[in-house]
Amino acid sequence: MVYISAFIVGGIICVIGQILMDTTKLTPARILVIFVTIGAILGAFGLYDKIVEIGGAGASVPLPGFGNSLAKGAIKAVEEKGLIGAFTGGITGTAAGITAAIFFGYLMALIFNPKTKS
Repeated sequence: MVYISAFIVGGIICVIGQILMDTTKLTPARILVIFVTIGAILGAFGLYDKIVEIGGAGASVPLPGFGNSLAKGAIKAVEEKGLIGAFTGGITGTAAGITAAIFFGYLMALIFNPKTKS
């Protein structure tokens, strides 16, 4: 059942993104920013945690999950360090994920032969 709920929640997030791309003139980059911002706002109010409880990885892996991680990191750092934590907390909270993405992207570029689109 965990896999089904993750699939449904992640699928809903993807469907929303696809609908936005098909029905509006928003670019994928702007939709990315909207998703991260919505995740950060919902995370700041503690609402995104409820979505993660239902959807698990289906909610924590997509872009709103990244925004949620940024918000959580910033809130935690503000509580510990004061105002300066608002600037450093998001970076600290998401550093492991960003590092993993860069490392595995580089690793795949070494294993496979990357080409530019033509």
